[in-house]
Amino acid sequence: VTLNIGSLLEPEWDRRRHEIVAWIDELEPDVVCLQEVWEDSAHPNTAEWIAEQCAVDWHFAFGGNPLGETLWPDPTMRFGSAILSRWSIEDVTHVDLPVDPDTHEGEFVHHFPWELVGVRTAGLDVFSTHLAAAPYHGNHRRLQVMAIDDRIRERRGDLDASPPPGHKRPAMPAILCGDFNAEPESDEIRYLSSLATIEGRTTFWQDSWRMAADGPGYTQDWRTNPIAESMNINRKRIDYIFVGDPFQREGGAGRVLSARVVFDEARTGILASDHFGVTADIVWPQRPAG
Repeated sequence: VTLNIGSLLEPEWDRRRHEIVAWIDELEPDVVCLQEVWEDSAHPNTAEWIAEQCAVDWHFAFGGNPLGETLWPDPTMRFGSAILSRWSIEDVTHVDLPVDPDTHEGEFVHHFPWELVGVRTAGLDVFSTHLAAAPYHGNHRRLQVMAIDDRIRERRGDLDASPPPGHKRPAMPAILCGDFNAEPESDEIRYLSSLATIEGRTTFWQDSWRMAADGPGYTQDWRTNPIAESMNINRKRIDYIFVGDPFQREGGAGRVLSARVVFDEARTGILASDHFGVTADIVWPQRPAG
């Protein structure tokens, strides 16, 4: 499951956080990726609070940076992504994503901490990310998706190497979730999906919605989300669950069986965020029991 929880900048967090807990309890996922998570010296981590309130025990990892003095003067504040897992977390990585240094678009994009946070849990590599936000920030996002692909390749090592003839790859592919702030037709999403090249480069990730769902899959929709309506946000699909290449993996590992929009109806009287979330069912033959 992935969701941008909007825990710092959007209103009524004290109510919305209970809605997020209700949905996670209902969905019973194996891993959860959350964006726009924050903490400071006076406030607990917003994702950790969610994990502690859920009906089952969750392991938790967070990676974040200050917003920058011009945006948020408290130096103890950290803003970023978190990952929840049903299993212990063996390793955590946190990478700051680049922005285009040749543009001067004000403090927001250049001082906001765009990030990639990753964990290894139960043998599964899971990553949560948040990319430059504005529709016209495509130049930044193109740099960011290339950096994401590079960092995950480095993290994976030879786990995704082509197998010898007659053999299959034993490892589960990586899972990459988050708020990409880019629509499916954008160069950055087409690049990840092997439908476009950037600077002569290409890669391949399965867009779970494209693989296994129908319809527009809007994750921000002013017609059905009062928070998005109050912000006058256009309808768009910008939140994704990507799964690495499933080719020649044992047991069909990495095949996307289904995907759907979630957090799109109120369970506690209020919607969870200005975003809707996405959940995907992915074949994982090595999944630990329980």
